[in-house]
Amino acid sequence: MNKRVFNFYPGPATLPLSVLEAAREELINFNSTGMSVMEISHRSKQYETLQNEAEARLKRLLNMGDNFKVLFLQGGASSQFAMVPMNFLSPDKTADYLITGSFAEKAYQEAKFFGNAHPALDLSNEQHRRLPSQDELKLSASPVYVHLTSNNTIYGTQWQTFPNTGDIPLVADMSSDILSRPFNAEPFGLIYAGAQKNLGPAGVTIVIIRKDMLAKAKTNLPTMYRYDIHAKNNSLYNTPPTFSIYMVSLVLKWLEDLGGLKQIEIMNQEKAGLIYNEIDNSSGFYQGHAEKNSRSLMNITFRLPNEELETKFVQEATEEGLIGLKGHRSVGGLRASIYNAMSYDGCKTLAEFMKDFRKKNS
Repeated sequence: MNKRVFNFYPGPATLPLSVLEAAREELINFNSTGMSVMEISHRSKQYETLQNEAEARLKRLLNMGDNFKVLFLQGGASSQFAMVPMNFLSPDKTADYLITGSFAEKAYQEAKFFGNAHPALDLSNEQHRRLPSQDELKLSASPVYVHLTSNNTIYGTQWQTFPNTGDIPLVADMSSDILSRPFNAEPFGLIYAGAQKNLGPAGVTIVIIRKDMLAKAKTNLPTMYRYDIHAKNNSLYNTPPTFSIYMVSLVLKWLEDLGGLKQIEIMNQEKAGLIYNEIDNSSGFYQGHAEKNSRSLMNITFRLPNEELETKFVQEATEEGLIGLKGHRSVGGLRASIYNAMSYDGCKTLAEFMKDFRKKNS
């Protein structure tokens, strides 16, 4: 193949071409060190400067003050499903979980090992087609936190407005839509995200923790599972995934150069609109899974009239250089993941393919 395809996989996902090119240029000689970034010591000044710059860029993009600390950890969001309750939940305390999809369910199940995990909402009986209104939440009396998944990759739903929990801190898995739009970070005691969808390559997990929340973290835990240890050591207690963090820093610079989160939100709305318009104007040939007021700008899920057509759609799309469109095995159908790095041209090409496919197969 002599050209790049349009990659609609849900993760690891497409990266900005300019970021890949920048990494290629300095792959064997990072910042005039005579070494690759994969070779320099994580204790060196050059690497520490790189990581501190990545933290500063992330906090600037999210408009965060000094009351937040950024940690660069490992283990993916799945490790955070356990690490969050391990640090903040105990048998005599309750944490509320909003179950809006498969990964929210996994987080809830992990929390049950450490204390009273209360399902304040569970939309599984509706096949997770929508997200709730504020008055549907059944919060417990005094939870230590309320956990949510901001974007549901498998089902294609996304919180349009985050719930108001007053003084109770929100904890959010933002793996699949972090930095896709502006939001007020202050209600969040902790945000975590695997990098491989919207931030960079697999290998690093971003944790953003409010310092008052950090002060409440347990200390009677194995060292590697303590947020306070990682914060005290500036994420350098053990060897961090240096190359992945380097790539995240480049992606963050790319976002800043684009104009930040307000601009990327506009771009994401325009991209998603191309595909949703084809779904909505297909006279039922394409059936979106998510209700319109809960639709994700990151993962567009839809079905065709039958599975045979869905298989044909994926095969023909792949032949046209549109890859990764098969839906998750648990729900079937089709899914187009259009994270920040997916181009407008990629979404336009997919929408045009969908239109042509519909005309040929209706």
